[in-house]
Amino acid sequence: MMSAEIKPNKKAIKKTKRKGRGNASGLGGECGRGHKGQKSRSGFKSRPGFEGGQMPLYRRIPKKRGIQRIIRTEFQAINLTTLENFFSSGETVNPETLYEKGLIKKRESYKILANGMLTKKLAILTFKISKSAITKLEKSSSTYELIN
Repeated sequence: MMSAEIKPNKKAIKKTKRKGRGNASGLGGECGRGHKGQKSRSGFKSRPGFEGGQMPLYRRIPKKRGIQRIIRTEFQAINLTTLENFFSSGETVNPETLYEKGLIKKRESYKILANGMLTKKLAILTFKISKSAITKLEKSSSTYELIN
């Protein structure tokens, strides 16, 4: 088969509707615009938000000024099982090592959670840590330090 012989699917190509080309075409006369009125005239464009003379929504809503949005810092969750699997005993866990091993997406804040068990002794630098994770770290004689 040659590349010149390839044709698209018959249903893929739709014929364009040619308006205003006689009544027999089905779109002659008013061309689908209806009878008379501003919308049937050529060059008609309504501005965005226009509701036909009715008071538009953007003017019906009261002016609320000075509301600041709350900016929250999102923490990426890291469980103790992932630390157990990816780190060997005596290693330090910090944002750089977590990023190198692909455990966090960016060098942003993360939180250590207590899912699973930790048997290795690790030195952990973290932004946040759960209370139950602290008790499990103390059992495995690991140390942790909070980063500001």
